[in-house]
Amino acid sequence: MTTILSVQSSVAYGHVGNSAATFPLMRVGVEVWPVLTVHFSNHTGYPAWTGPLLTPADVASVVDGIEALGVLPGCDAVLSGYQGAEEMGHTVLGVVDRVKAANPAAIYCCDPVMGDVDRGMYVRPGIPELMRDVVLPRADVLTPNHYELDFLAGDGPSTRLEEVLQRADALRDRGPGTVLVTSVVVDDQEPGRLQMVAVGPDGAWSVTTPLLDRTFTGSGDLTTAMFLSCLLAGDDLATALATTAARVYGVLAMTSASGQRELQLVAAQDQLVAPSQTFESVRLR
Repeated sequence: MTTILSVQSSVAYGHVGNSAATFPLMRVGVEVWPVLTVHFSNHTGYPAWTGPLLTPADVASVVDGIEALGVLPGCDAVLSGYQGAEEMGHTVLGVVDRVKAANPAAIYCCDPVMGDVDRGMYVRPGIPELMRDVVLPRADVLTPNHYELDFLAGDGPSTRLEEVLQRADALRDRGPGTVLVTSVVVDDQEPGRLQMVAVGPDGAWSVTTPLLDRTFTGSGDLTTAMFLSCLLAGDDLATALATTAARVYGVLAMTSASGQRELQLVAAQDQLVAPSQTFESVRLR
């Protein structure tokens, strides 16, 4: 069975980080070992939250215990998202080293959570540079949003699809074999549509979905988890992109219709295995 060690945040109420990734991954048949970096009452988009920040030593200790069981050779991938502090980023890379030592075929999928167009950078100073200079070269799969792509490539805002592809290529030249760019917005884009672009060794693909009425906290965590599950299942890049888009759109559409703030993962769980709407990947090159 495919197994992912997922080092991310967790919340008791709602769905972000591991709370947005673990159940969907299990629903599509992936075993998950969630390792928590924080355990908050709710995500930080609310006016207040409570709960502990786990330390890098805490995270390393949990992985120590997993390693002591002798099961790391069965881990197929490490998944990471929001890392909180530079020290945690280095600890995550240490976890990647341990998993790859046990299973050289394992891959590292990094969602380089740093910021977005409407908020700018929202992580602690030092995290963006850590992602760009240290983490990016170590990742096998990288899933930035459009804003994060531009920062990591270091060339200012990209406004044309060709520029997005060039920047994804620039990131691939530095390490990750596959780059998924989420929430792509370019000048000539069809109104009312949202685009994702995936670039890998076999080419570049795009998929567009209807733009819903609002943004959804945790949707990026869900997208990365679903994309990684598709790659580990052996899907080619076009299929992985189209499947990810269908699964995520199904969940977001049901969440939008519900009027609820949090992702409706339980109510929409069938959308993860049999999406009600499908989308076609279009080859860009």
